[in-house]
Amino acid sequence: MLTAFKCAVSVFDLPKLQKKVSWLEEELAKEEVYSNIVLSTKYNKELKYAKDELEKVQNLQNDLEFLQLCLLEEQDQEGMEEEFSTMVAELSKKVDDLYVESLLGGKYDQNNAILKLHSGAGGTESCDWVAMVYRMYRMYCSKHDFSLSVIDEQDGEETGYKSVTFKVSGENAYGYLKGEHGVHRLVRISPFDANKRRHTSFLSVEVMPEIENDDEIVIEDKDIRIDTYRASGAGGQHINKTDSAIRITHFPTGIVVTCQNERSQIKNKEMAFHVLKSKLLALKWEEEQKEAAQLKGEERKIEWGSQIRSYVFCPYTLVKDHRTKYETSNIQAVMDGQLDEFIAAYLKMFSK
Repeated sequence: MLTAFKCAVSVFDLPKLQKKVSWLEEELAKEEVYSNIVLSTKYNKELKYAKDELEKVQNLQNDLEFLQLCLLEEQDQEGMEEEFSTMVAELSKKVDDLYVESLLGGKYDQNNAILKLHSGAGGTESCDWVAMVYRMYRMYCSKHDFSLSVIDEQDGEETGYKSVTFKVSGENAYGYLKGEHGVHRLVRISPFDANKRRHTSFLSVEVMPEIENDDEIVIEDKDIRIDTYRASGAGGQHINKTDSAIRITHFPTGIVVTCQNERSQIKNKEMAFHVLKSKLLALKWEEEQKEAAQLKGEERKIEWGSQIRSYVFCPYTLVKDHRTKYETSNIQAVMDGQLDEFIAAYLKMFSK
């Protein structure tokens, strides 16, 4: 068992992490780097991430050494089996968590994430389903110390939301949440049906990395129209007295982005551009994927709307991911934000 743990820890390549930290520190000490705001910001972000990774691997090694000492002492002591089992379980979880984190090697995996939930056909049922999934992501963020800020909300006619757009801020937010992209299906006895019939509802989840400064996405002034309008919804008197909400229309793609959560028109405009850049990047990826599939002769669908997960409340309880085949009957835990197993299964199957 200890040999297996040692092999697992060795995968994280401690010398490589130490070398990376040293290199970044040396680079940040150079005048041409610290005087360049964009470059120094990029390197500082990478340094923080590398130091965090280094600390986790070092702590894992320390835990392994401590476990080894406990094993030696256990030979001379009785009644240590339960405590030893607990230590092994905790160490196993740390190793697995760090392994999953090591899979986040994509270009934008360390970025914040922008998510948009949009109701499908079904009116009230689908709008309520959006509210349920929105709560699920809020609770997931709370469990992982991610901050969540609303960008735009479109209320349903009776309950829930037609759509919600929000930003999740935190280390590796996009990397962890990117696999949530797709269609989520709900099967339940409708609380809105007097005859208590079973209903199926759908919603789509878009997940995009927040793009702030990236030469890969260029938006020309001639390609957009910016409209201002009076925001609606909660927010007190101020939100109803000023034209602070922003709508950006991108003519070449037909993409329309709205932002009304901030009180300041300037901040709404800035966030709307972030969302537009993220959507344009997602569109670019989608086109590249389709082109690659055609070249390879693949028949499977790669569109962003592919169904990924089903949540069944009746006649049995089950949440199943159709890509990884991971499933659980503890549907309440999932709706309370316990998504780690689904996210880990996705990353292990599709990363690297």
